[in-house]
Amino acid sequence: MADTLDQDFEGISLLEYTERAYLDYSMYVINDRALPFIGDGLKPVQRRIVYAMSQLGITFQAKHVKSARTVGDVTGKFHPHGEVACYESMVHMAQSFSFRYPLVDGQGNWGAPDDPKSFAAQRYTESRLSRWTPLLLSELGQGTVDYVPNFDGTLDEPMWLPARAPFFLLNGASGIAVGMATDILPHNLREIVQACVTLLERKSTTLDELLTIVQGPDLPTGGVIISTADEIRQIYETGNGTLRGRARYVDEKGLDGGKEVVITELPYQSSPAKILEQVAGQIVAKKLPMVIDVRDESDYENPTRLVLVLRSNRVDVDRLMLHLYATTDLERTYRFNLNVIGLDRKPKVKPLRNALLEWLDFRRDTVRRRIEYRLDYIKRRLHILDGMLIAYANLDEVIRIIREEDEPKQVLMAQFELSSDQADAILDLRLRQLAKLEEEKLQQDRRELATEQEDLSRTLGSARRLNTLIRNELNEIAKEYGDDRRTEIAEAAEQSAAYSVEDLETNEPTTVVLSKKGWVRGAKGHDLDATTLPYRAGDEYLAHVHSRTSLICNFLASNGRVYSVPVRDLPSARGQGEPLSGRFNIDSDTQFVGAFNNDAGKVLVASQKGIGFVAQVESVVATTRNGKVVMNLDSENTPLPPVAFKDGELVALVSNKGNLLVFDLGDVPEQNRGRGVNLMNIPKAAFTAGEELMVGAAVVGENDTLYVQYEGGREMSLRFSGLEPYRGKRAQRGKSLPRNWRNNIVGLRTESRR
Repeated sequence: MADTLDQDFEGISLLEYTERAYLDYSMYVINDRALPFIGDGLKPVQRRIVYAMSQLGITFQAKHVKSARTVGDVTGKFHPHGEVACYESMVHMAQSFSFRYPLVDGQGNWGAPDDPKSFAAQRYTESRLSRWTPLLLSELGQGTVDYVPNFDGTLDEPMWLPARAPFFLLNGASGIAVGMATDILPHNLREIVQACVTLLERKSTTLDELLTIVQGPDLPTGGVIISTADEIRQIYETGNGTLRGRARYVDEKGLDGGKEVVITELPYQSSPAKILEQVAGQIVAKKLPMVIDVRDESDYENPTRLVLVLRSNRVDVDRLMLHLYATTDLERTYRFNLNVIGLDRKPKVKPLRNALLEWLDFRRDTVRRRIEYRLDYIKRRLHILDGMLIAYANLDEVIRIIREEDEPKQVLMAQFELSSDQADAILDLRLRQLAKLEEEKLQQDRRELATEQEDLSRTLGSARRLNTLIRNELNEIAKEYGDDRRTEIAEAAEQSAAYSVEDLETNEPTTVVLSKKGWVRGAKGHDLDATTLPYRAGDEYLAHVHSRTSLICNFLASNGRVYSVPVRDLPSARGQGEPLSGRFNIDSDTQFVGAFNNDAGKVLVASQKGIGFVAQVESVVATTRNGKVVMNLDSENTPLPPVAFKDGELVALVSNKGNLLVFDLGDVPEQNRGRGVNLMNIPKAAFTAGEELMVGAAVVGENDTLYVQYEGGREMSLRFSGLEPYRGKRAQRGKSLPRNWRNNIVGLRTESRR
């Protein structure tokens, strides 16, 4: 039994078997699935699709045919894998935003940049080969390639296609194999062909000289490559590295005369829908206050047209785009890894110069095989022509032999020393070809073929003539198939950088308007009359503050707390605003008494009882929904509107009885919070009875005018020098105003005379 096993089976360790099986699988994935061949720049499935379509006659001059027919032929004859994967490869070859020079010309839905996999099913789309495929197929039947059996041995398929241009660079490639990957970006045909011509003329051409021709990748979607010249050189010198690409944009005027930024080209493999979503998300999150809208105006004439509507004509567009480059897919980084299967059938990362030289070796071998194939044909054709000319020289005898002999072929071969092929050609002649004119035509054909044979033999025997032939053919290809570069190579003047918090804080003038019921809004500019704005039924104007969008507005409430809101977050004055109670944790009976900006420096806080103090504004700004306690008040006391100031000499206080007290500002103590000190002597009994209370406070500077405000809008003005009669000390009662100015006082305000 053991002897039988030894004879029928080979023993192998599990480790060795596993290593061998994994290596076989790895080499299969590398050579037959993931990496392109340097000769034709195609992966096996792509090659089989192009070859199958050519065999079906679906060339670029034929009518479009259902894609399902092509996929069925490819999978049934050459590529025994899933139809879905085969069709996806075919779709990729048809997408103009994926391939720089698409190999399939499609009709129907073949996907979009937003979603390359949104293509229709193969039963709905139609396709044919594109106008660039003759560069791969025109020499196929001329002995230029080796054929191998297909997967079941019933058909032969080419090992590669006789490419007349280096498609491994023109369309690029991407793929992941086992332990290695390839990422080749597309290039411009004219540039790559010219680089090949330069190497043919002088093999010692350096990389730096080649880079004066090859500027860099030329991406299907255009855009701008912003990598430096040194970075690009490093990539082509080593065969791998990274490049950065950006969108291209222009400034335009909108229909309303406003400024718009129009993005006309996107980076390679970027999705317009995703970019719109990224920009719109920043607008909603108020991270792009200078942009008010973004929309997609792309159409057939403008495949890419994304419009950013700017808030103002003063927006720095270049700085805005640097922010968007940093935060959206308007700037992308591309990996470049020139890993291809070489002529030795081994994968390797190749520098640009080496790769082009190796492709030229492939092209040289292809042209040599083409010439040899043609020479072999000419030799056979001349041999036939020689026999036919012998027949024409002995036409009567040939006719007699054909008519009278039982074995005319053998007699012809023996009498005129003809070969079997020559005798067959003579016997296949038609009567009409026996005319004298036909003999002259044969003589002419023989002379032309002999001349061509001599020329081709000389080309085959001379490396210089062979290079000249290849160079001329490449120049013709560049002339017929070349196009202008789409992607600009321009080193970035500035690096992309997102806006900082300070950058996003705009500084537009805004008037913050507060109503008596605590509704707030922000109006553009400082020149509006807040009292004329519309208010809700039962509500009216209370106070306003000249602010800016970069500031924080602080609101003092009747509970002695300060509540703070960024001005940029306030609703527009086009409506009636919103209640502050919705933003903060406030009791329903709490009312607001006034507001001030966070850039004021200091604020005078006082109450109707005549008590108050000065606080640093930065110490009273609130950071929570609960506000910040600034003034401790008893149940009967109510704060007055806060008085914000940066400088001043005097404090002016007025009671409803017409007493005005003016004293030095320095006499008021500074504290961050608390009850305060007596500023004006309001009798306790009179205050409790509601007969007398302090109704106004102000800080007056040397250049200010003090206005005593009365019901109905009437005011009495006092210049700084006119305050002397009312000067006193803190906590005094003050001096009475003139008799006809003592009643119905509601407050104080100041106005600078500068």
